[in-house]
Amino acid sequence: MSKKLVMPLVGGLTAVVSLALVLLGNPANMGFCIACFLRDTAGALGLHRAAPVQYVRPEIIGIIFGAFILSIAKKEFSPKGGSAPMTRFILGFALMVGALIFLGCPLRMVLRIAGGDLNAVVGLFGFAAGIFCGVFFLNNGYTLKRTYDVSKTDGLLFPIIALILLGIFVIAPSILIFSAEGPGGMRAPLEAALTAGLIMGALGFVSRLCFVAGIRDSVLFKNFSMLNAFIAIIVVGFIGNLIFGKFNLGFSGQPIAHTDGLWNFLGMALSGLCAVLLGGCPFRQLVLAGSGNSDSVITVLGMTAGAAFAHNFSMASSAAGVTANGKTGFAIFFIIVIFIAVYNTFGRKVSENI
Repeated sequence: MSKKLVMPLVGGLTAVVSLALVLLGNPANMGFCIACFLRDTAGALGLHRAAPVQYVRPEIIGIIFGAFILSIAKKEFSPKGGSAPMTRFILGFALMVGALIFLGCPLRMVLRIAGGDLNAVVGLFGFAAGIFCGVFFLNNGYTLKRTYDVSKTDGLLFPIIALILLGIFVIAPSILIFSAEGPGGMRAPLEAALTAGLIMGALGFVSRLCFVAGIRDSVLFKNFSMLNAFIAIIVVGFIGNLIFGKFNLGFSGQPIAHTDGLWNFLGMALSGLCAVLLGGCPFRQLVLAGSGNSDSVITVLGMTAGAAFAHNFSMASSAAGVTANGKTGFAIFFIIVIFIAVYNTFGRKVSENI
């Protein structure tokens, strides 16, 4: 198949799978959202107390195993790690704070646009601004240093943990906390959600789909292939939403969204900046974690902790808008992320010359 057709096909399939999950019970415009699903899973494990958003999302487990199985099948399972783990944890944490201010990861942002949510268009401009900021640091030498080969056992631990979680979900669900209502109470059947995750994990591994790479690579390398996946998701999602009566053009009345334009912009700007500094969006980090990258595992754990923290300290937004704690949290983590970017771009050079 022509390389020019691969990314549009992957984007189209992503839209189809996402729409199918919504039709089967997932919240509207949330067929897939890595931020929301990690938040729900954190809640199911008792890491936060927000009752409406507690549920182990099988899609997350499916993505991990889809990437894991395909990496094994293609003999590309090569565990690596050791590149600034604490920094990656903090960046993942901050990325999640930004995503929950906006109410969605970059993947959900695109799906929201396909559903007619104009708040997500504002978020897209913020996301692009954050990426441009990150590209500035990349162009000036930003690096978290190299990764190293690690043991096969180290690479297998994350898929094993995901398998154990799935086993608890199936055999002893009473151990977990599941929402009776709210977004956490809206879910596709286990089999469908797990299958969808497996498909997306496999597609993500083969295509290297990343929702930050489309804009980043077009700026850095004049490579626009990844943008074709974005366009395909929006076009196919738009058509599907029209067919099934799910399309709602406008700012108000959008599912699990708020209309504060400034904070939609800023939330996604923080997420975009963090994603560039990490080398990939939340979806890409999850795929890499499943295929043996311990640095991405640390990032995913940071995102999960960030989701729990955001809800425990009322930093996450709701349909009512952004909270005061959310605004404070944004300011704190934006400063921390800029410090990380500046130090790993310019600070190392200064310290090496002293």
